[in-house]
This record gives sequence, structure tokens and C-alpha cells, in this order.
Amino acid sequence: MISLATAAPTIGAAFVASSVEAVEAFTIVLAVSVVRGVRPAALGAVAALVLLALVVAVLGPLIAAIPVHGLQVVVGVLLLVFGLGWLRKAVLRAGGALALHDEAAAFDAETSALRGEGQAHAAAADWLAGMAAFKAVLLEGTEVVFIVLAIGARPGLLAPAAIGAAAACALVFAAGLFLRAPLARIPENSMKFAVGALLTGFGVFWCCEGLGAPWPGGDLAIAPLIAFYLVAGLVMAGAIRSMRTRTRTA
Repeated sequence: MISLATAAPTIGAAFVASSVEAVEAFTIVLAVSVVRGVRPAALGAVAALVLLALVVAVLGPLIAAIPVHGLQVVVGVLLLVFGLGWLRKAVLRAGGALALHDEAAAFDAETSALRGEGQAHAAAADWLAGMAAFKAVLLEGTEVVFIVLAIGARPGLLAPAAIGAAAACALVFAAGLFLRAPLARIPENSMKFAVGALLTGFGVFWCCEGLGAPWPGGDLAIAPLIAFYLVAGLVMAGAIRSMRTRTRTA
């Protein structure tokens, strides 16, 4: 029986991480629906979801057959690579070394490209628009599946991770339908900072646990790990901002 103390951070981590992917996918799907209509956007998105469901159905038993400790080490390493990549970019963005990710700009770029295609051939443009929605949902959905499998790698945590991911996707979908906008108000860059810390903390925890290293407090050690990487990222972002300020002043 999984305790609430164990399930809550798992649901939260999957929710936040999946929210980022859902925002990015829905931005493109929304752009397709605005320019070419709901039909190609819906067909592309549904086709991608069906394909993802088939892949999960086929690979699910294979994943379940992998020894738990071996799976924890593998997904722990993947989480570290994934989380540290996000955290690195988030730190550079927060420090001003990289431009912030702008969902409104991504929405405008996607709509401009789709309008250009639509002026040439309407039928081909509908197909390309549907493929754009298909690609976005497939790519981001694959990352959501990976997040769920990685965060829920420990026995009993797959369901809480899936609940967190499903809740995130449903919330983003509902918010998009309500706002009818590219979700630019959602602080995605801040979410990516938090997600980087979350996934890195889980990655370190799974790697050590998979290798048999005990954690003081057991699952409760996850929260301090996440806090450590979050604080470390904020400190590094502040250091980068200070260095850039001194460079400009000099």
C-alpha cells in the first residue's frame, strides 16, 4: 500500500512535468485549429493519441518484465539526463544568457507558416496542418509517457504518476478551450525550472535506490533532493546575472 507521503510528490512531479509538454503540444494544435479549422487539428491530435496508446499497450508488458532495481537505475540515469538538460536551460534563461521561451511567439510562427501553406493548396494545407498537430502531440505525448514511466518506476507508483499526468493534460486542454489563446500566460519557463529540479531529484533518488544505497527517511528524502537542486539552480542563475551585469558595466 503506497502512502500519501509517497504518492503526493509522485503525482506532483508528473503533473508539473506533463504540464510543460501539454502546453507546448496544445499551442501548435490550437494554431492549427485557428488557421485550418478544428477538423485537421482534431484528426492529427487523435491519430497521435491512438498511436501512443498502441505503443504503450505493446511495450507495457515488456517494461513490467524488467527487474525493478535495474529499471530504477536505467530510468534514474535517463531522468538525470532529461532533468539536468531542462535545469541547465532554465538556469541560463533565468540568468539572461538565453532568451525566454515565448509560447505566443511560437503560436504566431506556427500560424504564419500554416497560412502560407493554405494560400497555395487548400487540401494539401489541411493535410500539412493535421500532420503538424500529429507531430506535436506525438512528440510531446511521448515525453509524457516517458515521464510517467520514469517517475512511476517504483512498484505502486505508476498509477499516481499516470493520475498526475492525466490531470495536467486535462487541465491544459480545459484552460486552452476556455482562454482560446496560446496559453502564453502560463509561466512555462518557471515551470521548466521546477521540472528540471523535480526530475533531477527523482533521478538521483532512483539511481541510488536502484544500486542499493539506503536513503535516510526513505521516500521522504525526495523532497530535500528536489529543494537542493532548485536552490542550487536559483543560486547559479543569480551568479550568471551578476556576471553579465559586471561584464556590461566593464
